[in-house]
Amino acid sequence: MEALTSVEKAVDVLFALHGAPASLGVTALGHELGLPKSSAHRLLATLTRRGLVERDERGRYQPGIALVGLGLALEQEADALGETVFLVGARARRLYVLDKAEGTGFLRAAPRVGEAVPVHATAAGKLFLAFAPHQVSLPAGALARFTPRTLASRRALERAVETVRAQGFAENRDEWIPGMSVVAAPIFSRGELRGALVVAAPSARVDELGRESTARRMRAGAGRIRARLEGRAQEDAR
Repeated sequence: MEALTSVEKAVDVLFALHGAPASLGVTALGHELGLPKSSAHRLLATLTRRGLVERDERGRYQPGIALVGLGLALEQEADALGETVFLVGARARRLYVLDKAEGTGFLRAAPRVGEAVPVHATAAGKLFLAFAPHQVSLPAGALARFTPRTLASRRALERAVETVRAQGFAENRDEWIPGMSVVAAPIFSRGELRGALVVAAPSARVDELGRESTARRMRAGAGRIRARLEGRAQEDAR
């Protein structure tokens, strides 16, 4: 029963944040739900780790990108492409998989939900280096070389990031996992990078789909997530 009660309280937190006209602090949220501040803080910490809740620039809480991603059903994108689709976000200057949906293709792409991914060797990492470098960090020493195509040179990585910044999406061809290529689009909200929408597939399959058409699809999906993230502001404006 205790576990069920905790789940119910967590759901109450999500509904409260979703229905609030603005982000909420711990005290205000606890007051609204009739929870002690310590209990509200504990629930928020758990939900934040999973990307279901995020903090704004004032430290207040709002619905997270993973919650929005769940609402948009990543499975639909995965089914349409037949490949694995990920939602990736930054936490404590590292990148984590927040959600994942596998398509019908033979490749069951790593990593798992909740797993960290390397910044310098992934398309999502290039997006964050291009548009929100303050949200991530590179290792102080040498960059790990996962495959012969990994950008282990900082100068080469900087050039790749410049390309990403210019074209508005990122690619990764065999740079982290041999035989796997990735196309990723940035998810912005109110001028801030909130995450990356990523599709991973065998490299030959990405060639078949076409990098430009795949990038357009990912950018369209990222745009839908952005619209959901900003939905409350849009409703207030109407």
